[in-house]
Amino acid sequence: MANNKVIITCAVTGSIHTPSMSPHLPVTPDEIAAGAVAAAEAGAAILHLHARHPEDGRPSADPAHFMAFLPRIKQACDAVVNITTGGSAQMTLDERLAAPLQAQPEMCSLNMGSMNFGTFPLLERYDDWKHDWEPGFLEASRDTVFKNTFADIEGVLDRLGNGCGTRFEFECYDSGHIQTVAFYLAQGLIKPPVFLQFVLGVLGGADASPEQLMHMKATADRLLGEAYRFSVLAAGRQQMPLGTLGVILGGNVRVGLEDSLSIGRGRLAESNAQQVEKIRRILEELGYEAARPDEVRETLELKGGDRVSF
Repeated sequence: MANNKVIITCAVTGSIHTPSMSPHLPVTPDEIAAGAVAAAEAGAAILHLHARHPEDGRPSADPAHFMAFLPRIKQACDAVVNITTGGSAQMTLDERLAAPLQAQPEMCSLNMGSMNFGTFPLLERYDDWKHDWEPGFLEASRDTVFKNTFADIEGVLDRLGNGCGTRFEFECYDSGHIQTVAFYLAQGLIKPPVFLQFVLGVLGGADASPEQLMHMKATADRLLGEAYRFSVLAAGRQQMPLGTLGVILGGNVRVGLEDSLSIGRGRLAESNAQQVEKIRRILEELGYEAARPDEVRETLELKGGDRVSF
């Protein structure tokens, strides 16, 4: 893939934001499918997907909820489908893996460690809740650990990687997670090319700052050498600035309503596609081009959309 080509990932809904925070957050299968396809048409080559309970927007690990939109996305666009194995911190590992193991996608996310994952500060920003579950869900993150032990990671690499031919977006929330990637690369459990997602701005992980991004890239350069590519995910208002910086440093970028609900200061994004269009416009002004899905499949050595189970 040419050096000026950038992989744009769009994270369509996630499990952090709740329906009260934005009327534009996709919740139903129709909304998730439509939002994902529009993001692909806008230039996203990878679609990172979570599911929700359609009746009230709660994060869901139910394979039936995923299967209500996955085939529709595949039929409507050629983007690489990347299914979460993170789900939410309040799900067990078996729950989080149920849908990926059934769907056998080309890619899955894989959080490279256990960590505090605090979304409870969002409680201070809202007073009026659409659904009773929302404040309790956020408050629970104050005393919940997201669990991905070494054994958990090894199991995911074996069951999804070896068992399903799925490759991974390794989500690194701090530099210690990059150490874990390097360890498993040396052990042969991870095989190059490695695709890292630097996740910045989650309470419990590295903050969303240029200094942290530079440190994480330097760590990956030192430990992984030429074996990896990286992308940058920055939460909230740093989404566009740090994503752009990541591209300038030689990486790729992730946007989407999972990571930020805004399109500018004090303005809610009306769609995932709007965020994709904005980052693409910025990158093209700087002389870059959005990579096509076929280029991503070749670069990351993916198995192809014809070998998934949806």
